[in-house]
Amino acid sequence: MDERIALANKTILSRRESARIARRRFEVGSAARIDLTQADTLLGQAESAQIALQQQREETRNALAVLEGAPAGSDQTALSAIEDESVMRNLPPGLPSGLLTQRPDIRGAEDRLRSTEANIGAARAAFFPRISLIGDYGVASTALDNLFAPGSEFWILGAGAMAPVFDGGRLLGNLSGAKAQRAIAVADYERTVQTAFRDVSDALAARRWLGLQVETQRRTLAALNERARLANERYRSGAATYLEVLDSQRDLFAAEQALVETRRARLSSEVNLYAALGGGHDDPSGPVAAGILETNGRAE
Repeated sequence: MDERIALANKTILSRRESARIARRRFEVGSAARIDLTQADTLLGQAESAQIALQQQREETRNALAVLEGAPAGSDQTALSAIEDESVMRNLPPGLPSGLLTQRPDIRGAEDRLRSTEANIGAARAAFFPRISLIGDYGVASTALDNLFAPGSEFWILGAGAMAPVFDGGRLLGNLSGAKAQRAIAVADYERTVQTAFRDVSDALAARRWLGLQVETQRRTLAALNERARLANERYRSGAATYLEVLDSQRDLFAAEQALVETRRARLSSEVNLYAALGGGHDDPSGPVAAGILETNGRAE
């Protein structure tokens, strides 16, 4: 929000100068009143956008204050621009799916399975894909993509594996209520695992495609900057109408704001990936990263 407001303030200053020039040209008879009206309209649009952004920033600051339990800073707090690449981290190829066992939702689902006397090792073998999550260049591995590709049979094959989860194939107890509880716990675990792998796949896809969007938008912004400069020069020399300047500046402002929004989405995708992986991957050589799985409280 701070970056977007800074862009709006810069745009307001530029448009005030354009409006001043348009007014002066009108006063000396070298421009039509429509040019002055368009310049004032363009300035008003930028000022309106800046006011809306100020409101959004205040609301965001209030939300942060509630989240942190402390004031999130005042209007005088100057935040330095975020260096995107300092936030985006390199992902080591071959990152194992065992990391996902750190996720609170999977831990909770396994605890519920344990309460029904389930064999956690058998449940993981049936429902938890032991694959590499990351391929070359930090993108999703082929194995992860294949889990959700058309025709994938992994989740279908896992659906019939309830029996081995309980005492090597025997469903303990004859009460229908107990059986129903176990069926619910297994279905809950299967769904939770599927959601976890989908979260990772979605976060990696967002990371990749939003990165490409940022690169494209930066190139577009450079072209629009040049277009706006040329339009101003053409207008001042009398070779173009102010409508051309109006269009170029309006497109430039929209592109500047859109780039910041896409960068924010890209950084958010990094946060989502961190959460999807169960809290990061700082130690790829650690026991969890190595894919160690637990069987009834024992490591195997």
